[in-house]
Amino acid sequence: MNATTDVDAYIAQFPDNVQEILKRLRAIVREIAPEAVESISYGMPGYKLNKKPLVYFAGYAKHIGLYATPTGHEAFATELAGYKQGKGSVQFPLDQTMPWELIERIVRFRVDELSAK
Repeated sequence: MNATTDVDAYIAQFPDNVQEILKRLRAIVREIAPEAVESISYGMPGYKLNKKPLVYFAGYAKHIGLYATPTGHEAFATELAGYKQGKGSVQFPLDQTMPWELIERIVRFRVDELSAK
């Protein structure tokens, strides 16, 4: 993928099926955290709330990466256990149904966490 500075351009780089997933992820974040600041950070769409990282997401050839910093993943460790994970990241395979309700809960958790600080 080419480096972009705009989320629309980032999403447009992907095949249609991946674009739809990335657009829905973006819509979820915008709905749950309308005041979050959107940017490209670390080469992927990122959102900050109260000047703190909220979540990031990225498209790949075989999965979608969600980065909700370690706390967003720690709080949902049991539900995320079936997915490949790294430090502060989880991979949702493109050949499986996206766990939209879980993603929404993770984003809400992060919003609540950052709003409480």
